[in-house]
Amino acid sequence: MSRIGKQPVDYPAGVEVKVNGQKVEVKGAKGTLSLDAHSHVLVSLDAAARKVNVTRKGDDRLSRSVHGLTRTLIANMIEGVHKGFERRLVVYGLGYKAELDKKDKRNVLLKLG
Repeated sequence: MSRIGKQPVDYPAGVEVKVNGQKVEVKGAKGTLSLDAHSHVLVSLDAAARKVNVTRKGDDRLSRSVHGLTRTLIANMIEGVHKGFERRLVVYGLGYKAELDKKDKRNVLLKLG
């Protein structure tokens, strides 16, 4: 059995998860995401424990490969609506300077020597 797939996915208090058949919907402060799960896996919701469980229907190769993938996709959806997307850039070395643009925080200004 997949080590990743058999772990339940915990979700925090600010996130709402709905499972309707094979459709999983996740709502949070940062938005809404949905996923149509593969037919070889079953997605179940334990609302009291705030956990999402993914189990596979069979033991064939496709079911095994989709099992961990589906669990990871759901975990990433929950993280995305709760925390959002963030990219960190670490710059090391000499001869240049990197800083955020004061007007638009999405842009990086590079001053190269």
